[in-house]
Amino acid sequence: MTDTSIRRYSNERETETEQTADEESETLVCPECGGSLHSDSERGETVCEDCGLVVEEDEIDPGPEWRAFDSKEKDEKSRVGAPTTNMMHDKGLSTNIGWQDKDAYGNSLSSRQREKMQRLRTWNERFRTRDSKERNLKQALGEIDRMASALGLPENVRETASVIYRRALDEDLLPGRSIEGVSTASLYAAARQAGTPRSLDEISAVSRVEKDEIARTYRYVVRELSLEIQPADPESYVPRFASDLDLSEEVERRARQLLQNAKEEGVHSGKSPVGLAAAAVYAASLLTNEKVTQSEVSEVANISEVTIRNRYHELLEAEDNIHP
Repeated sequence: MTDTSIRRYSNERETETEQTADEESETLVCPECGGSLHSDSERGETVCEDCGLVVEEDEIDPGPEWRAFDSKEKDEKSRVGAPTTNMMHDKGLSTNIGWQDKDAYGNSLSSRQREKMQRLRTWNERFRTRDSKERNLKQALGEIDRMASALGLPENVRETASVIYRRALDEDLLPGRSIEGVSTASLYAAARQAGTPRSLDEISAVSRVEKDEIARTYRYVVRELSLEIQPADPESYVPRFASDLDLSEEVERRARQLLQNAKEEGVHSGKSPVGLAAAAVYAASLLTNEKVTQSEVSEVANISEVTIRNRYHELLEAEDNIHP
């Protein structure tokens, strides 16, 4: 190809580009009054906002052909799968064979077909977990989901715990430690990072490992992965304790005020945040005449009544120092 033909070809391309840009600019304004255009997806029309001229009609609707009136119905009719998630070992990208032995019309399968489907399910499960790492992940993420459900933790905490466990697995932190221990430690760390902490006693109550092992594994995982986790704030426990004890919002507000006064006086340093929160709820209930017993608070917070009494006196002393 000669230089002349190359120049001619490039000039033709530039001319085509300019024509396309001119056409696009023309379609963005009304040909009659020069006003801005608006697309009406319901009627399939493009109209001028100033003079009302219909510039285009019978446009193609790129949306679905079905309608949905709530989120549940929308999910049922949608033809795409759920977004990828770290809460599943394959990130939700694999297929699943349903457990109902029925065909597309809802009719029951014959015995021969049921046997065939059972074999397919077995092989599908084997293909989903092809190596030891995937089997490890599947067991651990199932444990995280089970414990998070029992503790009432939101989905973002489960997602964070799954990411922490995957990092621990990739960095080879599991040898010498149980899958349950590392998964529990990951959930405990994720709950604290998300600002919805649970105490070690609450975590160990739903875990399959002992409290000492959870604490030891947690310290190891946080150190090796360099996780930035702030000390638990006692105020983050107050709403849950007040809700479990069926106390009013006034009690919750008063308990927060007691804890803020304790922070100003430095009473919270070195104390268990769960014990401080429980004592604050107990003291606030007495101050607002919504009395609850120490045993009730102790049962909800899963700490001893002695701890509540000790922290209770310290909170009231801090309150007196600030507001004599």
